[in-house]
Amino acid sequence: MNDVQTTAQTLIPRDLDKPLHTQLARFTHGVSPASLAGAYLDWLTHLALSPGKQQELLVKAVEKELRIAWHAFLGPFDHCKPCIEPLPQDRRFSAPEWQEWPFNLIYQSFLLHQQWWHNAASGVPGVTAHHEHVVTFATRQLLDIVSPSNFLLTNPEVQAATLKSGGMNLVQGAQNFIKESLRLAAGRPLPGTENFRPGKEVAVTPGKVVFRNHLIELIQYRPQTDTVFAEPLLIVPSWIMKYYILDLSPGNSLVKYLVEKGHTVFILSWKNPSSRDRHLGMDDYLKAGVMAAIDAVSSIVPGQKIQAIGYCLGGTLLGIAAAYMARHHDERLKSLTLLASELDFEDPGELGLFIDESQLSFLNDAMANKGYLDGKQMAGAFALLNSRDLVWSRMVHDYLMGGKHPVNDLIAWNLDATRMPYRQHSEYLRHLYLKNDLAEGHYLVDGKPIALSDIWIPIFALGTRRDTVSPWHAVYKTHLLVPAEVTFCLSSGGHNVGVVNPPGEGVKRSYQIATRKAGARYIDPDTWQASMPEHEGSWWPALEHWLRRHSGERVAPPAMGNAAGGYPVLQDAPGRYVLVP
Repeated sequence: MNDVQTTAQTLIPRDLDKPLHTQLARFTHGVSPASLAGAYLDWLTHLALSPGKQQELLVKAVEKELRIAWHAFLGPFDHCKPCIEPLPQDRRFSAPEWQEWPFNLIYQSFLLHQQWWHNAASGVPGVTAHHEHVVTFATRQLLDIVSPSNFLLTNPEVQAATLKSGGMNLVQGAQNFIKESLRLAAGRPLPGTENFRPGKEVAVTPGKVVFRNHLIELIQYRPQTDTVFAEPLLIVPSWIMKYYILDLSPGNSLVKYLVEKGHTVFILSWKNPSSRDRHLGMDDYLKAGVMAAIDAVSSIVPGQKIQAIGYCLGGTLLGIAAAYMARHHDERLKSLTLLASELDFEDPGELGLFIDESQLSFLNDAMANKGYLDGKQMAGAFALLNSRDLVWSRMVHDYLMGGKHPVNDLIAWNLDATRMPYRQHSEYLRHLYLKNDLAEGHYLVDGKPIALSDIWIPIFALGTRRDTVSPWHAVYKTHLLVPAEVTFCLSSGGHNVGVVNPPGEGVKRSYQIATRKAGARYIDPDTWQASMPEHEGSWWPALEHWLRRHSGERVAPPAMGNAAGGYPVLQDAPGRYVLVP
């Protein structure tokens, strides 16, 4: 009886944590205040105990002030070069107006102070690497708030637009702000998204749902050629997104592109989970997701091996499935394609800033009541990773310049948020991101570890140069983890645009590609990038050529579904699950 009372007395106070953390998570986009405070305390304490670092920062501060002062003195008499150049990805000060006095001094002074704060936040002896990255990132976000590009009085582009329009840009911007505020308060969707509805304007490649369980629908696409390659393709998108990013409007659809090239394509559509699915874990997503889909494809196209394609965490899950199948001598996979997918999470880029014990505890409490993580919170965290382009530049464009961003299919898809079940989200963050179990051989399936080194099928791995979700250096580590033949492709663009990268005119695209034979020597990623030739255009034809090379003869298209084998046609694509808000 005393034990029961003690347990009750412990649980009741702890239950007070969850509502607090749930409310905090709404304002912080799921970022733990304790995690952030701990990082700054670590940094500040070690900085206070490092007089050498303090002296170094003092010298740098004096040097930077002298540089800007000398530049200010010479500026009116000489068109000298800026005393500091923005980073290549920083386009805030690229307009000619910024090179005129006094705005050239304003933005260069800001960049010098930004550089000084980076020096202050990094290289402090004793600070953990994780805390240093958190402080550097958070400080940069805070400085971006006060960038001179964000204010009317210090932005010459906005001033020029105001003079030209007689102030109408500010009137239009105020109207944009009011409309956006009212829309967000009412919970209404962004105007224009109604023009990109799944099954109407996007996700329109003809196909049928041929399998459904409590977690997935499997779509088989109707062949569009007289003959097809014998081996079918199975695409596994990430569970944190709706599948139709790979089947957007017809001109942006990788699915349509592959079907038109003569491939039999299947794609997995994840259910958008609710609170009733809180118990689903990573094993469920493996067994009821990927393995169930492989069983279905093997029944519909019997006697043929499968070329599996995974995007983002869908590729990670496919890597787990491939290692699991190798352990059981299951040889149904012919090849493995990983699109912006990590198998090693030791250095997951800026997304790793949100992963530590404090952060996971905070997220678990925030998810506990609902039983899932709201996709809007995840979208907010992704926006923080690229706030310069996704937040501040947009606010300047919409509220100061009075412009409007047109909604396209990719933006509409990005706003079609999904949820993640409590157990599964907690497991993949802890076992993949925090502990890196998959790369280190500790990831358990059925209670036994699996090994990526057991994978011997050919791999096509795609990295994208500006990816903050799956940094290409992390994707490149596939070479270290898998002994099989690896074809690595590095594409221009970011995590989404670098993948949704169709052939066509008018958009500058490029990629590098090379194949490492099984057992060949390792080349580090930077040496690889510097030595590989660059090809203009989309990487999609390179992928299709690689898939074709690993395919057999062309045959008559298979039937849609296999009713006799338990996989009847259920309904037209895009199915039911993708429409669940």
